[in-house]
Amino acid sequence: MPFYADLHIHSPYSIACSRDLNPETLWRWGQLKGITVIGSGDFTHPLWIEELREKLNEDEGGLLALKTRLQRTDVPSSCRAPVRFLLSAEISCVYKKGGKTRKVHALIFAPDFVAARQLAAKLAGIGSITSDGRPILKLDAKHLLEMVLEISPEAMLVPAHVWTPHFSVLGAFSAFSSLEECFEELTPHIYAVETGLSSDPAMNWRLSSLDRVRLISNSDAHSPAKLGREATIFDTSLSYGSIMAAIKTGRGLCGTVEYLPEKGKYHSDGHRSCGISLTPRETIAHGFRCPACGKKVTVGVLHRVEELADRPEGFRRAGAPPFCRVIPLQELVAETLGIGEGSKRVARIYFGMLETLGNELSILSEKGYDEIAGASSMEIADAVIKVREGNIRIEPGYDGKFGSIRI
Repeated sequence: MPFYADLHIHSPYSIACSRDLNPETLWRWGQLKGITVIGSGDFTHPLWIEELREKLNEDEGGLLALKTRLQRTDVPSSCRAPVRFLLSAEISCVYKKGGKTRKVHALIFAPDFVAARQLAAKLAGIGSITSDGRPILKLDAKHLLEMVLEISPEAMLVPAHVWTPHFSVLGAFSAFSSLEECFEELTPHIYAVETGLSSDPAMNWRLSSLDRVRLISNSDAHSPAKLGREATIFDTSLSYGSIMAAIKTGRGLCGTVEYLPEKGKYHSDGHRSCGISLTPRETIAHGFRCPACGKKVTVGVLHRVEELADRPEGFRRAGAPPFCRVIPLQELVAETLGIGEGSKRVARIYFGMLETLGNELSILSEKGYDEIAGASSMEIADAVIKVREGNIRIEPGYDGKFGSIRI
């Protein structure tokens, strides 16, 4: 039976992340969102991996289950479901290559605590793994891949948020034009890339060079409530080996859930300080400088895809799994009501909908208009259906500023 997985999150030891990111709270929010497998995040941090070892048990499939004594009771019966964890971490590689500074973020999956500890020990010999849950290391991404492969043949490296301007393998400021340029002869060991919040599969299909890899999506959540804003759909057994095999071969990888890419904070070009958002054509016309102050603009994901694409917009890769675009339910309720996402009214409506209808992803992708309206209002039901059908207006995000929607 298909299930959702969100394999890229962070811990409370990562900079600018919630203190509520603990296994108990993630277990609860996994059920509220409809996520069956959650990445642990940050397994290289010594304190976090100790907490994971203390609170999680390995199951027969190589995944991790929250100990029964820690399982919370504040999950609506309509949302209760099994949740497992998979050991994951993100590494920030900052290094010189080809005369340029490269900043590449990589997502690592490990089959067990032994492999996770071995990789952490190797990385500790290069730089600090305690100052940030996502360690920033002077390490070539190719050499990181070598280390991962030496640790365990079952471990995997996936380039994270592959188009983000400042910290990705294909981003405008990392300046690699292909996976091969970064990973060289080890490129065959790259089986997938992560789309990131500012791109979706349709944008990635425009590059024939990405045809050989799978596309996965994850939330990169910095707080429990952001879990599941992007996810990957698998139809495999609940085991580490089956999930990795699906990523390697595509068999059992059924599709992705995508945050609206225009909502992503690096989708378009622009200069946030001046409030200037630009299309790729406008950026070129202004010589890549802000028309208000003359400083360099941040070149966004859309522009970078246009630069490297060898296929037209609208191209669909043969045999590619489907995807759906979503806006998280609390964001959608807040936008519909014209109030803050963190308000008590939004929370009351949100949890009331979950009590009545079940988990969030099922509401966003499956429930009908009448069901949603009965559990909330006609306006909210209309908003959910409009997003599902793509019938909304979006002011794109740029230069670190999230986009905004109008239903």
